[in-house]
Amino acid sequence: MTRARAARAIAALAIANARYWPTVAPLVRAQLKDWEARARLIPDPSLRACAIEQLRTERFNVELAATLATLAPRAARATVTRAIVALQVMYDYVDTLTEQAQQAAQRSTRDRHSLYEALPDAVAKSPRPKDHYRDLPNLGDGGYLQGLLDTVAQSLARLPAIEAIHEVARRGAARCAAAQALSHASKHPSTAEVERLAAAGGEGGAPLQGPELLAGAAASVLALHALIAAAADTRTTRSEAQRIDAAYLRIAALTMLDSLIDRERDRATGQWGYAECYESAGQMAARLARVAREATAMAGKLRHAGHHAMTLAGVVAYYASAAPAREPFARPVFCGVCAQLRPLIVPTLAVMRGWRLAKSAHRRVARPNRARADRALL
Repeated sequence: MTRARAARAIAALAIANARYWPTVAPLVRAQLKDWEARARLIPDPSLRACAIEQLRTERFNVELAATLATLAPRAARATVTRAIVALQVMYDYVDTLTEQAQQAAQRSTRDRHSLYEALPDAVAKSPRPKDHYRDLPNLGDGGYLQGLLDTVAQSLARLPAIEAIHEVARRGAARCAAAQALSHASKHPSTAEVERLAAAGGEGGAPLQGPELLAGAAASVLALHALIAAAADTRTTRSEAQRIDAAYLRIAALTMLDSLIDRERDRATGQWGYAECYESAGQMAARLARVAREATAMAGKLRHAGHHAMTLAGVVAYYASAAPAREPFARPVFCGVCAQLRPLIVPTLAVMRGWRLAKSAHRRVARPNRARADRALL
């Protein structure tokens, strides 16, 4: 990344902060509070516990995704924020619920595609009510998942450039749903299964390889957030939407860095991680460095290039700032990826490390209070 691009990204960070804290953050907090109140009304105790825990533990995902709402014109920012928050909450809820169901059943979730259908349904032009729990019988959520889906769909319908991004978003959501179902269903997806994701999602023969494509597709909710923000701008065209999707597929692929953070724990518990797809740390480092390089180049050609570069650096820094990133296997991978993002990654890493320290201190203070609150609910 050139110094000029890094400077634009730092300027974009300042602008995003100036917009985020007064106009987006209050909406995010209010909506998360509202969704937690709705989650507490879920009749089924297992679903209720899953929804509440997900809202607590995945809050940062929502806050990070909502920074893209700062790209929207002020008049549409609340609508974009509402759609992004609901979509990210839905994505995390479905993912968490599926993981729990798989662990409880101790078998494949290949027959549980219905939960993932909520993603493409949310961005459909005219979504129809559907039982997304049909593969998990005897569960009732009191309309929680459908409420999330409806919030996304109704918000999207109000955005002026929805027609420009709709088809790209629909195919991206289908790609995301298929990849999530595939990654939960099999520890080692076949090459043919992974390659079908490109065709299903309209990636158009992108040069991403198996594990990078699978990781990028599974985390394509990031691309959907960027497309939602673009739909608020009347200048957005379909070709621009396609470029956004391609860039964010690569940014999303870098979320597989999470598998390095959890590698030792996953090995101890027998869980599969993306790191197992590579013959060595060197091979993984080279492949992900290439993805980071492509993401940087593609983001640099988009409108609001600085903001997209900032998002890319933020995703990488989030994982690189964790202590396990310095473990022997992980270190060369993170060094290779971060090298593609210099000089921007340096201040971004400092911010993320400070955030982690603050979060750790807050958790130590909040844990006793939360335990008392949970006991009161019982």
